[in-house]
Amino acid sequence: MPRVALIHALAHSVEPINTAFARDWPEARRMNLLDDSLSADLAEGGQGLDAAMHARFQRLADYAVDCGAQGILFTCSAFGPCIEAVVRRHAGIPVLKPNEAMVQEAARGRGRLGLIASFAGTLQSMPPEFPAAVPLEPALAEGALQALNAGDTARHDALVAAQARTLAARGCTRIALAQFSMARARAACEQATGLPVLTTVDSAVQALRERLGG
Repeated sequence: MPRVALIHALAHSVEPINTAFARDWPEARRMNLLDDSLSADLAEGGQGLDAAMHARFQRLADYAVDCGAQGILFTCSAFGPCIEAVVRRHAGIPVLKPNEAMVQEAARGRGRLGLIASFAGTLQSMPPEFPAAVPLEPALAEGALQALNAGDTARHDALVAAQARTLAARGCTRIALAQFSMARARAACEQATGLPVLTTVDSAVQALRERLGG
């Protein structure tokens, strides 16, 4: 079976994607690479996705390929241009942005899509990835990421679900959770709204399995 490198910029992304792989594609050989300073540096540095950040992503991807990875999945949504550069550099293997598969799934659906993020940078980088034909309503679940960092998973899920209810009230007919770390709130959002909820985690595993012949 193929080796898949999972490259994380948040520690909270590790468990959701590995759980999804264990459930939906257990045969895949997973390789987890975590640099949790990436998101902190992006948020605090004020330099945006500069040349230094691009170089860090290139080094992570090169290391994964050197270790035999036949596919790469990045799991943090705020680094789109850096990942696109990796896609070009390693064109011979599938390299997926975290949102790529979910965006494609969302484009096949109908109705206004509520996009919830817990990291503000994601709401700057991710909306342009959707086709213009997808009506989008972005929302930030303020405090949710901080709650998760503090280990208060119940508060995290409640804050995300509250945003889902707000989006439903605004006329959204489906919800998308923008970050891998938010996948745990899917059930809470479904219960709060009665709407279908897409996650980057589930869509990404299915897409990689299809592209790597699993």
